[in-house]
Amino acid sequence: MRPATGRLLVLATVFVCAACGLVYELELVALASYLAGDSVTQASVVLSVMVFAMGAGSLLAKRLRPRAAVAFGLMEGALALVGGMSAMGLYACFAWLGQSRPALVAFSLAIGVLIGAEVPLLMTLIQRIRRQDAGGAVADLFAADYVGALVGGLAFPFLLLPWLGQITSALATGAVNAAVGGAVVLWLFRRDMSPRARYALLAGNALVLAALLTAATLAGPFEQAARRAVYGDAVRVALRTDVQEIVLTGRPGQPLALYLDGRLRVSERDEYRYHEALVHPAMTGPHARVLILGGGDGLAAREVLRYPDVRSVTVVEPDPEVVRLARTDPRLSALNGKVYGDARLRSVTAEPFGWLRRSAPRRAYDVIVADLGDPCGAAGMKLYSQEFYGLTRRALAPGGRLSVHAGSAGKRPRVYWTVTSTVRAAGFRTAGLRVPSDRGDWGLVLAARDGVPVLELPRGMPRVRWLTAARLRAAAAGVGAAGPEVAASTLVRPRYPG
Repeated sequence: MRPATGRLLVLATVFVCAACGLVYELELVALASYLAGDSVTQASVVLSVMVFAMGAGSLLAKRLRPRAAVAFGLMEGALALVGGMSAMGLYACFAWLGQSRPALVAFSLAIGVLIGAEVPLLMTLIQRIRRQDAGGAVADLFAADYVGALVGGLAFPFLLLPWLGQITSALATGAVNAAVGGAVVLWLFRRDMSPRARYALLAGNALVLAALLTAATLAGPFEQAARRAVYGDAVRVALRTDVQEIVLTGRPGQPLALYLDGRLRVSERDEYRYHEALVHPAMTGPHARVLILGGGDGLAAREVLRYPDVRSVTVVEPDPEVVRLARTDPRLSALNGKVYGDARLRSVTAEPFGWLRRSAPRRAYDVIVADLGDPCGAAGMKLYSQEFYGLTRRALAPGGRLSVHAGSAGKRPRVYWTVTSTVRAAGFRTAGLRVPSDRGDWGLVLAARDGVPVLELPRGMPRVRWLTAARLRAAAAGVGAAGPEVAASTLVRPRYPG
């Protein structure tokens, strides 16, 4: 083979290996963020551990250069196996052991060591094809490496994840990694290895590919078993959307529960306490036009639409599948009172922050209900920032009220008081509620655009299951009038812990 052709094949191998390496990295970050939340922390753990390990792998490769061909083949087989199985292993640790951080560190360390050894070994191999100055060889290798990283980084979110999902994407990437790494060594550098080494390397790669293929075949049953380990045997609906994983549990005779990205968002046992306290105190005063941010399950809208003088309700939900289930699932639509059949309700599929900024009419709503997820984590921080509440204030009519879910006032009081301080920093006056539940408590913040919010039930409030004037007073007393002095959270200075 001509040296130029061999050199081009080695650079193509660098390209493929770099793309595979970045897919492993992004897959670990994505899955860890889904399992544990707080994508900033998960990305920091993966990147810092992996970069450290890459340095260790580069040092390790110095000892392997005399047998660079065999070492590179073995490294690529090990990387394909570890990287390909990493998503399945991480999910298994979360499902059956209840934690994923140790596995995340272990996989990041192992993958980083193996990736770090690639370039020094490839540098040795490419010089065996045709000698050139070290600077030129390094420039060629790193150019191929960076372009491969670009392709892998774009392929993961736009192709692999939507088409194959996290587990199968990692397995398919491992298969490509093993096939390309083994092929280039066995073809281009077969004369650098003994017959025994060639057969051993060929058998090892075949075993790796067989293991990855077997795992891909079992990926579906594995996901079902892991889901049962996390949610129990009562799973009725489980689907992965572009936004999150949605799971509905509750067989006939069992209470309905809705999980979003593994976190319980709705439990039929006690959701009415939360939604009644979130909505009805905010309805004291004008409430003809109501905006609900989040709340695609329709449960907050159910409470709002109990008022006959409500003229319009707009629900801004980022995940259309949540709205579809709220419309069509018999149990969930029964729980929300079939609100999506009410002509007064309009649903919008949009991310709440962007929608408020671009599309929300100014001073249009008498009441805004922020029925959003947990404040902690990178995604939640944006929707609990001073900028976000500033946008809600702009959308409120004079005298309007804002009601906010603010985490737990008992288990995580600092988070609750950070939300309160952030709402106040946006120009609101606030009052707090602590609503008991079987799983702890909910912290709520009622805010007024002008004046002081009044913690009382509205006149003519429809009949509800739990909320009374006495319970409203008890919920307010559970929080207290004052809290610790904490800084407001902004987009550039987030204050919520991970």
